[in-house]
Amino acid sequence: MPTVLVIDDEDMVRLVLRQFLERQSMTVIEAEDGEEGLRQLRANAVDLVICDLIMPRADGIGTIMHIRRSMPAMKIIAISGGGRSHAMELLKVAGQMGADHVLGKPFTRDQLLAMVASCLPSHPVARPVRSR
Repeated sequence: MPTVLVIDDEDMVRLVLRQFLERQSMTVIEAEDGEEGLRQLRANAVDLVICDLIMPRADGIGTIMHIRRSMPAMKIIAISGGGRSHAMELLKVAGQMGADHVLGKPFTRDQLLAMVASCLPSHPVARPVRSR
């Protein structure tokens, strides 16, 4: 079962991501900022990091750069919603600094799961059944 570290300062975002991922038989570890995220990463075996970019204490760009230097093979999805145009600029920088994928908030469950599936190809991710 893959383990995903979700780093985001918003409780509701972490809750929603946890629900999405646990329904896909994944273990979720949470951190509310980059400092805590790096501590969790050192303490746990993690397969994927989902990291917000705008957070207190240690922002997402610095966190991603640290992860990329210390764990070059780690898969990283950067997320942000901090002001639409500002978020897009930050997401572009995150990609340049080492994020494997970037995703602007708000995003759909399908968008997130598609990125997770591409990062964890050995773990099948269920596709939602659409009602008519």
